[in-house]
Amino acid sequence: MNTNITLENQLLRLTPLKQTHHEILWPVAQQVDLYQYGSNDVSTEEKLKAYIKTALNEAQQEKSIPFAIFNKTTNECIGSTRFGNIDQKNKVLHIGWTWISVDSRGTGLNHQMKFLMLSHAFEQMDFEKVEFRIDERNVRSRKAVEKLGATLEGILRKNVITKNDFRRSSCCYGILKEEWNTIKQTNFKEFI
Repeated sequence: MNTNITLENQLLRLTPLKQTHHEILWPVAQQVDLYQYGSNDVSTEEKLKAYIKTALNEAQQEKSIPFAIFNKTTNECIGSTRFGNIDQKNKVLHIGWTWISVDSRGTGLNHQMKFLMLSHAFEQMDFEKVEFRIDERNVRSRKAVEKLGATLEGILRKNVITKNDFRRSSCCYGILKEEWNTIKQTNFKEFI
């Protein structure tokens, strides 16, 4: 599996995450609270470096493909995302671990990024299913994934420990390969 890939369009470039990216990701990390809804914490430079190291270790094991996200218009790093929980045998992976700068939210860049990632997962990697797991309290992220065309498949109750030892429940969304062409034509027609 090729973990050294770059995905891009006219506005975005997703490049392979490197440990040295911590310097350009740190200003963005200070704008987010990943630990509010998930089990990751990037609230200090050391925690951000550890987060990146974990992502890179998973990439070496072919369990994930992590990216740094660049806005090509401003040439700024605006966050990070990844393919994770990659299951080669069953051809299923997750898209997640996404965090972007406050200025990038609500601009449509996240929607474009997900299009690039979904297209790559289904059309180049030939995967059968893409999953998303989101804290049930995170209404904004849930609506964004629903806008992509993902189907809510169920809720895993109290399965992840987050900030202040809160046990979150995870909404499980999915898109199947056989649904992708219709979803692409309906929800991403401006990109094709």
